[in-house]
Amino acid sequence: KSDIVAGMLAELTLNTQSRPNWFWQLRPLGRRLFQMPVLSMLRPLASKAAAVATPAGRISFQESPALSSASDGRQLTLFSANLYHDWPRHRRLRSRLESVAQLIEAEAADIILLQEVSRTPTFRSDEWLAQRLGMAYVYARANGHESAIGFEEGLAIFSRFPLAQPVLTELGGSSNPFSRRLGLGVEVVMPSGRLPVFSVHLALTAGRNSEQVSQLQRWIGGIAGSRPALIGGDFNAHETAATMMRLRSFWLDTFRLLHPDTDGTTHELRWPWGGSRRRRLDYHFLHGDKACWQIQEAQHLQSAAGRHSDHSAVLTRLSSRC
Repeated sequence: KSDIVAGMLAELTLNTQSRPNWFWQLRPLGRRLFQMPVLSMLRPLASKAAAVATPAGRISFQESPALSSASDGRQLTLFSANLYHDWPRHRRLRSRLESVAQLIEAEAADIILLQEVSRTPTFRSDEWLAQRLGMAYVYARANGHESAIGFEEGLAIFSRFPLAQPVLTELGGSSNPFSRRLGLGVEVVMPSGRLPVFSVHLALTAGRNSEQVSQLQRWIGGIAGSRPALIGGDFNAHETAATMMRLRSFWLDTFRLLHPDTDGTTHELRWPWGGSRRRRLDYHFLHGDKACWQIQEAQHLQSAAGRHSDHSAVLTRLSSRC
């Protein structure tokens, strides 16, 4: 990382805490099989499958923002959103990205944590947003493969401040080699000091979700130690789930601190036969020394310019006491 030119976009490969999946372990055998004449015609399809099954680790990293922030970081606004990649249709993608960019600007957000950030061979949402907002950023592929199948999606973190030391983990609990859930972290370098921040997207099923929450907690604790750290994203579990109730005993839920009884819904699933399911899936948490930060505001938002996603965005304003 030492040879990255400030402000320039770089491609890096990070070591992730991931377990090799069975597809990857069988790849040498598959190569030999697809050299047989009768199977050689399937080789292009096998190559695409192998690319999609490739573990996470490759990231795009731009460590410096295009515009310097005038803030010293003692007043901080954190924003997160699941952008809903909508593969394979990608409906209204650019207009939805513009909606979320306008919302970020209207709220003067300093740090942005995003999930389902999509890429195709002709359009990369992470690069578009970085240029549109003039921010430093890091992006990591989670699922799909841009060059192999023409689509991928992943996590990203954007910042008005410089970034350093990106970290990535692939969270376990699944035997499916084509589906991954990640945690992406980076140090935000502010005049007042460095702040670790993490973007998260967890599994839908309760068992996998519970295992991944435990892994995530250990991973972030190992990186941040007792330092304050901010975590946000799509946890895919309602706040009444045992997993989330346990997590809130370790991390501070910024929304519930200020709104103990308010409806916290961030996602509504409408059934074809009528009715809907309303759940809170998106959160901001504060890890570590909570005395250093005061939570001033916490909201769930949608852009006035049009819905950016099927999830509401989450916003937290904090002030430093240390």
